[in-house]
Amino acid sequence: MGYGYTKEINLGFEEAEARVRKELQKEGFGVLTEIDVKTTLKNKLDVDYKNYKILGACNPPFAYKALQAEKEIGLLLPCNVIIYKDKDKVFVSAINPAEAMGMVNNPELKEIAGEVGEKLKRVIDNL
Repeated sequence: MGYGYTKEINLGFEEAEARVRKELQKEGFGVLTEIDVKTTLKNKLDVDYKNYKILGACNPPFAYKALQAEKEIGLLLPCNVIIYKDKDKVFVSAINPAEAMGMVNNPELKEIAGEVGEKLKRVIDNL
């Protein structure tokens, strides 16, 4: 699975984003941050880039558990989900928290990351 779960979806970019948000909500996630990479790169560097958004998703009960297990884990939160267009195709990817948190030597986090990963994988699979 690598460091993320990816799926090509047969939706337009905006429709894909709406579906991602809906599926995240079904799994108990809210979107805390949003980065519109296309707009940011245009504004900051005056370059044209394809549609690309980064959503910082958070599941509060699991975030709380992770913070209880490891105070510094905030460096790896929230869980990023990306939506991007490449050659007229739309892709959605979610981070694999087990990979991201695997660098932290804390057995408690392994279980939490596994549960969160299952939820994020369902989000992607249900698109």
